[in-house]
Amino acid sequence: MRQDLIISGQTIRPGTNLVIDLPLPPLYTHTPMTMPVHIIHGRKPGARLFISAAIHGDELNGVEIIRRLLKDPVLKRITGTLIAIPIVNVYGIIHRSRYLPDRRDLNRSFPGSKKGALASRIADLFMTEIVANSTHGIDLHTGAIHRSNLPQIRANLDNEATLSLAKAFNVPVLINANVRDGSLRESASERGIPMLLYEAGEALRFDEIAIRAGVRGIINVMRHLGMIANRKKRSTSSNEPYIARYSAWIRSPGSGIFRTLKSLGCRVAKHELLGMVSDPVSSLEIEVISPFSGIIIGRSEIPLVYEGEAVYHIARFEDSKEVAEYLGNFHVDISPDIGDDANDDELAIV
Repeated sequence: MRQDLIISGQTIRPGTNLVIDLPLPPLYTHTPMTMPVHIIHGRKPGARLFISAAIHGDELNGVEIIRRLLKDPVLKRITGTLIAIPIVNVYGIIHRSRYLPDRRDLNRSFPGSKKGALASRIADLFMTEIVANSTHGIDLHTGAIHRSNLPQIRANLDNEATLSLAKAFNVPVLINANVRDGSLRESASERGIPMLLYEAGEALRFDEIAIRAGVRGIINVMRHLGMIANRKKRSTSSNEPYIARYSAWIRSPGSGIFRTLKSLGCRVAKHELLGMVSDPVSSLEIEVISPFSGIIIGRSEIPLVYEGEAVYHIARFEDSKEVAEYLGNFHVDISPDIGDDANDDELAIV
């Protein structure tokens, strides 16, 4: 017989699908606060995968990804356990803010402490109740406010188990990224839990391509882990994801009005013109030039910039042309079919 799962003192029996609320400190208005957790505890033992979103309260794509994932019929019969947390930073969601009310970044506060600041206490709760009951994890993010990211996986790709998960997720771009101090990914890694960080879209905005790619990627990982039955892939692309070992933000050489000339997913050559920074009063213009060849994986979406502000994020690959072609095919493959309800204007990322 498979063992029960115990989270926050509640017993979840095999074959159970339920929602529990992790207790959080109340608001100073006496309003109670909880972190809702969806749990599907399969009848058969297997991987225990957690999916988390909105650790930063203004990053909303992951919330929608989890909503769609939980409605997918493939989850009706799973092996192992799925633990889905659509809103980790409930306080940030309320205020449409990346941060907690004390201005701390929750994703720099792990593993946390029961006696620390608010962020530290929430991090400790998450580690104790979620990470400790998991064998694998996927954390869903977007770009920061006024910045958009191409769908990408960031992970420690030098770790074999993590690399296999990243490839299974099957988005075109993988970034071999060092862990950040105090991040959930760092703390999970220290516990030996392979973990992916999915980045796509922009804060406070839904991006249909990013959402569809996220849902499909999680299901791909679940198939890879044997949690759901394998099926023939719908994707027409047979390419393996491309790994970028280096990326850098290109910064504005001056202050002014920034006019972008390149979109997410574009291939750029060394010394190619990326955009112009114009003085709003005079006719002065400053060129923004790419210092190396690569693919644009992140971009500022606000035209007002200060000198030194990051405007383009470029990743370097061995063969940027192949990556650009794969991105084009991926975009076509993941886009909604004709007749879908989504607005076509919201789907373009390249």
